[in-house]
Amino acid sequence: MKRINILDASWLAVESDDTPMHVGNLEIFSLPKGASSTFLRDMVRRMKVTNEVVPPWSLKLAYSSQIGRLVSPTWTTDHAIDLDYHVRHSALPKPGGERELGILISRLHSNHLDFKRPLWECHIIEGLENNRFAIYTKMHHSLIDGISGVRLLQRILSSDPSAKNMMAPWSVGPKRKPLGVGDERIPSVQGAFQQAVEAIRKQISTVPSLATAFGKLVYSGSQEHGPLAAPFVGPQSVLNKRVTAQRRFATQQYSLEKLKTIAKAVEASLNDVVLYICGTAMRRFLLERDCLPELPLTAGIPVNIRPKDDDGTGTAISFIIASLATDVADPVIRLETIKDSTRVAKEHLQSLPRNALTQYTMLLMSPYILQLLTGLGGRMRPAFNITISNVPGPDMPLYYEGSRLEAMYPLSLIAHGGALNITCLSYNGSLNFGYTGCRDTLPSMQNLAVYSGEALDELESLYLQKTKTAAKPRTRRKKATG
Repeated sequence: MKRINILDASWLAVESDDTPMHVGNLEIFSLPKGASSTFLRDMVRRMKVTNEVVPPWSLKLAYSSQIGRLVSPTWTTDHAIDLDYHVRHSALPKPGGERELGILISRLHSNHLDFKRPLWECHIIEGLENNRFAIYTKMHHSLIDGISGVRLLQRILSSDPSAKNMMAPWSVGPKRKPLGVGDERIPSVQGAFQQAVEAIRKQISTVPSLATAFGKLVYSGSQEHGPLAAPFVGPQSVLNKRVTAQRRFATQQYSLEKLKTIAKAVEASLNDVVLYICGTAMRRFLLERDCLPELPLTAGIPVNIRPKDDDGTGTAISFIIASLATDVADPVIRLETIKDSTRVAKEHLQSLPRNALTQYTMLLMSPYILQLLTGLGGRMRPAFNITISNVPGPDMPLYYEGSRLEAMYPLSLIAHGGALNITCLSYNGSLNFGYTGCRDTLPSMQNLAVYSGEALDELESLYLQKTKTAAKPRTRRKKATG
């Protein structure tokens, strides 16, 4: 048995009927040339007959009840996993377009995971138009975060289009020793005491830096236009109502090279451009519904703090909060405001020592978690208005059983007080946006994907205008002569 750390356990604690805490990934493949009519059926059969299921796929809760998850969150290894339950083969109705796929994925992402089993499902979906199929995988956030999820799924893929008889996703784990029968760790009083002492020692050593960091947040939050965006400075909005269990999912795809070119031209980072696109789309979405707040919306932005050589799973993120400048009508000023806000937020996070980041994240997120645990989420001012993530993915074409991976779209979680989540994932020269929203709280949410494309077009026109202005030759004035 393995005790779950406090950050991962928090996702179990806030699970409810209306707020399932799983994340997902949608992969779209092209069938290989000459594939037989039974290609997918045979692939699913091979996947199910695997004899090896490794962590995190093999982990389940030792105590699946809600009280057990709160009091003693602990992983144990399931040695008799029913793959017929976890691995499912579905088909889209004709014509098998993006609309039909979106409806199915929205429904699958709305369903809860079974807490008496390992917390994951994999759906192989055939019938997608243009000779394609999809694989949708979901796993509880207590087991995985966005970065580790992409790395884990990437490990089963190959850059060789001729590779065959490849391993199933659940047969490939992170690059570390799996938790097996012989090395299960049984909690003891002495071990628990030692862990508690070590945790307290580490926390005490980080108190001065944490106090300084939160002092800056409190001071900035008390200012009307403080440079450092703090929790609870964003306004109450339609995004921050109560949510129901039903989800809606939408996608958008852009050229990564185009985004980077524009970012360089406007002297911004790629993340700044992503925030501009999202903020501009949100401004239009709310204006059309006559519910745009006077104060700017804020974004909670996960930041990866996992070392490059750490291929483990679990949560290894911190957060920054930045303004989306939705109160600014001028697009140029809006972009500059976003750039300034993210710069200050990053400098604030980087001022902390590495050993204080986990404690800082928990302190920063604790009001948000407490809102959910106490039922106050969606009933008071939000810690931030929307979560926006940008996850780096593989930069080369990949294959599974000869099928080319065409696109990867992330699906995330939402909760009371945060009815929309936007997560971006890069793959092979493209940046893929996944919009996960509450079906009832945000009707017509899919319009955001359309508005995001138009926001990018607007930014590109600004970039072209800037380029033309810079290239225009200056007229020299003649000196006055007597």
